[in-house]
Amino acid sequence: MTVSEIISQAQHKMGHTVEKTREGFQKIRTGRASTGLLDQITVDYYGSPTPLNQVAQVNVADARTLSVQPWEKNMIAVVEKAIRESDLGLNPATNGDVIRIPLPPLTEERRRELTKVVKSMGEDGKVAIRNLRRDANTHIDRLCKDKEISEDEQRRAEGEVQKLTDKYIAEIDVIVAAKDKEIMTV
Repeated sequence: MTVSEIISQAQHKMGHTVEKTREGFQKIRTGRASTGLLDQITVDYYGSPTPLNQVAQVNVADARTLSVQPWEKNMIAVVEKAIRESDLGLNPATNGDVIRIPLPPLTEERRRELTKVVKSMGEDGKVAIRNLRRDANTHIDRLCKDKEISEDEQRRAEGEVQKLTDKYIAEIDVIVAAKDKEIMTV
């Protein structure tokens, strides 16, 4: 593997880590309704666990209400039960063939707990990026020991990897700050 391949691979993986962190933040409830909140819920669809968004249409009815409309009428009770039994603490109400999910306002204490969770997830993302930096530097060191690149090229490549690391860690910091602000906004 060449130095440019190592760097591009590290860049790709670091970008993927940032995206995974961003996706993880979508599952954290804020004061507003978001369809991403129900993404991890699975429904027993004819004996096989199926993601909710594959058996029903999930919409944001208003700022504090989600609506779920199963595509099959016989799935209404199953979907409602799956939402109620999830660890989200939601209490769905069936209205004909539409399930409405009111989101209660967050208390100040709960908002502070959620910001701690967000910071922890952000720190996990940063650790993953630092691990990718370490792996890239290990590959670069190996190339230098095998006399495939010079020590100057090694230092230059490690500098580039460090710049990438700083860039993606800064991106995670921005995402964490934005999510923090979103959670604390009443």
